[in-house]
Amino acid sequence: MQWTTECIYCQGFLYCLADGRIKCSSCNRKISKRRMNKIITLIIAFIKNENALSLSSRLSLSYVSVQKYYKEFREIGATICEMQYEEMKEKPCQYEEYFYLEGSKKFKKEAIFDAYNFLTFDYENHIYTLLMPSLKQYKMEFIEDGVTGVYADEFSKFKRDNKIIKISEHHNNIVKFWDYFEKKILNYKGVKAEYFIYYLKEYEFKYNHTQEEAIEFLIKHYFKD
Repeated sequence: MQWTTECIYCQGFLYCLADGRIKCSSCNRKISKRRMNKIITLIIAFIKNENALSLSSRLSLSYVSVQKYYKEFREIGATICEMQYEEMKEKPCQYEEYFYLEGSKKFKKEAIFDAYNFLTFDYENHIYTLLMPSLKQYKMEFIEDGVTGVYADEFSKFKRDNKIIKISEHHNNIVKFWDYFEKKILNYKGVKAEYFIYYLKEYEFKYNHTQEEAIEFLIKHYFKD
């Protein structure tokens, strides 16, 4: 692992201390080379979609520890997405509504209440997603009223119509993101509902940036005061 010669905090010149740490000549911050190298290596692996189990074995770290870091990176990525949205929100955009349902549930009528509904905005080829409220809160109400089947049929019709729209609009940037998201989310063997937003934002962040850009963003924000 190689350590940088430029300060992560202020881009000043770094020099080595007798205790093995490095110090910035401009802002005087000190950091362990070993820790910095570890974090940067973890960030690179995360952006390149290396799974936590494989990475924990490669770096001889605990799986729980790697998962913890990955969780931090997702949260930072989500924060960056929101910051970038604030910079773009006044620009003209296009948007579409999307329902995502895990493959194993797609043919179960009652699973419609497990679908994730999110809006996808395209700000001049920069994607932003907005997760809508879950349908689960209405599940018992529909069951008690005996209209689950009717709702399921209407939902299926919506998905068919949506597919026709996707085909007719070719592969615009929003559809490309949907395709990208559906393929990449399979890297995780099921995602708990309460964490879905972070995985959605993870791939929004990765989709909007080259790997080099994404790595640089995460490094700067991870070591930010």
